[in-house]
Amino acid sequence: MDEQFDVIVVGSGAGALLAAIRAADAGLRPLVVEKSGLIGGTSAISGGAIWIPVNDDMPGAGLQDNIEQAFEYVKTCAKGLASDDRVLAYVETAKVLARYLGEIGIPYRCMPHYSDYYPTVPGGLPGGRTMDPIDYNAAKLGAQLLEDVRPTNPGQLIFGRMQMNAFEARVMLAREPQAKWMLMGIMLRYAMDLRWRFKSKRDRRLTGGQALIAGLYAALRERKIPVWVNCPMQSLVTDPANPGRVSGLIVERNGQPQRLLAKHAVVLGAGGFERNQALREQYLPSPTNADWTATPPLGNTGDTILAGAAIGAQLHLMGHTWGAPTLEVPKEEKFRAVFVERSLPGCMVVNRQGLRFLNESGPYPEFQQAMFAEHQKNGGAIPAWIVFDADFRANNPLGPMMPGSAVPDSKLRKSWLRTVYWKGATLEELAGEIGVDAAGLVASAKRMTEFAGTGKDLEFDRGGNSFDRYYGDPTLKNPNLGPIAKGPFYAMKLFPGDIGTKGGLLTDRDARVLDAAGQPIEGLYCIGNNSASVMGPAYPGAGSTLGPAMTFAYRAIAQITGQPIALERTDLLSA
Repeated sequence: MDEQFDVIVVGSGAGALLAAIRAADAGLRPLVVEKSGLIGGTSAISGGAIWIPVNDDMPGAGLQDNIEQAFEYVKTCAKGLASDDRVLAYVETAKVLARYLGEIGIPYRCMPHYSDYYPTVPGGLPGGRTMDPIDYNAAKLGAQLLEDVRPTNPGQLIFGRMQMNAFEARVMLAREPQAKWMLMGIMLRYAMDLRWRFKSKRDRRLTGGQALIAGLYAALRERKIPVWVNCPMQSLVTDPANPGRVSGLIVERNGQPQRLLAKHAVVLGAGGFERNQALREQYLPSPTNADWTATPPLGNTGDTILAGAAIGAQLHLMGHTWGAPTLEVPKEEKFRAVFVERSLPGCMVVNRQGLRFLNESGPYPEFQQAMFAEHQKNGGAIPAWIVFDADFRANNPLGPMMPGSAVPDSKLRKSWLRTVYWKGATLEELAGEIGVDAAGLVASAKRMTEFAGTGKDLEFDRGGNSFDRYYGDPTLKNPNLGPIAKGPFYAMKLFPGDIGTKGGLLTDRDARVLDAAGQPIEGLYCIGNNSASVMGPAYPGAGSTLGPAMTFAYRAIAQITGQPIALERTDLLSA
């Protein structure tokens, strides 16, 4: 027998859960269906940041922002691949979404010194638009329900156990004076929390994406919203009396197909298609490999995108990803993204010729794109190699390797040598180990050491803007430049991975899915990575995935309930 709900939400990431919660608060009866057996999707393993221009925290931090410059910035970044009214809808509504998160128990705070990714682009700011979730006490959700939430990445845990927030990560990576005491405090708090540890192996203090998803899941439970896990969507259902309207969907539940009807709307809030090798080969730059992605296995295979296309939805931005360099760690379920360690002084990235070809500290999407461009031009940049010396190894983490001062080479897993890291007493020996040109590698290291002495990278201007410098060492002439001169020397293999694809169903400013003629498909909405990003091909700042996913979920429910959110600064659209 068919079951009916007011709104059916597909997926359980941040945008999907927010849509269901908002629908319940608006008096509707929602259902969430999730393909996997865990709640949270890619959002749960993310940093949890949201990019919110003109947010309420900025004035208190002494920062100024306005809709005009936020609109100009995103519009410029989008390069004409997102409609102006959709961009305006985002920059106007994002702060409203952030307030709503606080109202339902998931408050955020702005990061005053975390720069937009392109601070020199018109409208870009050196900090404040990225917001980080306040730490969340898992006891509010409960140890049993916490097991429903997808665990975070190993790389976001201290010694594989303790969570840290974005502020703490910055202090410790930059080795600021209070870093040691901060680390000791985190460890002491964890060690003394015996009562909780008897209940769960996971840290009571949740940060980042864990804080966001646990908070949303708790809000979902408070509202008694049903969530059906292990329930993949198979197809969309259209209304026999009105074939242009989506009236529900077919799911697989308990091994059997089941039809679900949606009185008001279906909201697609699932991931992209990065785990679908066939779709990658059809749309993404070559070479491409689903194994390189840092998103959860078995999910994000483009099911909702294909279902939308099957009923005539328009696809957009299918050749783009939320790119990030990744590395492989044996026995881990997915590759690890390398977000911040590459900014630390004393490392460089080279191709097979042993030559640098990018700014190692730049935004991760540009890093990935530079790998493709270099590989197409000269070959040998897929994979690329991140190279560092003994001093860097002693003082810094990289991927699964903790600083050598804490975990020396002798304590590393023996199987990691020549799989996770390569080592040589000299640069020439290292070059032989990793198959790159020795003369090129030696020359690149010498030149990087010279740049560290002068504080100026004459090749790629590493450290030349506020974004680069955020995760550097502020005691140096250039926070991102350090010598590569002291043996032994190390290398790790990098791939052009991603944290999701950014192409999918094209939507309007209220998240309504558009058909080939640009008209809304009645009853069908789409948010998150299965929709074409409002950011176009760019990544304006940390939180450019989760911020829009939840903001457009907020706008979608307003539209569904007959109370669409009007644009205020329509004068900007004619500029």
